[in-house]
Amino acid sequence: MRVTIDRFENNFAVCEKDDRAMINIERNKIPLEAKEGDILDIEGNFVSINKIETEKRKKQIDEMTKDLWE
Repeated sequence: MRVTIDRFENNFAVCEKDDRAMINIERNKIPLEAKEGDILDIEGNFVSINKIETEKRKKQIDEMTKDLWE
């Protein structure tokens, strides 16, 4: 499963799944360096940051918003 970290609330990462459903993942189950906007891959009990997909998403967002700040 692939999710995007939307925000952190207390001891949980609030994440959005591909179908836009929201789930909570205990913060101690994700990598310490994970931050809002990171894309996580979840396989069983193993959670990792998908750095390639995270970077792609950031570039897409930057491209869509670049005209807003000029």
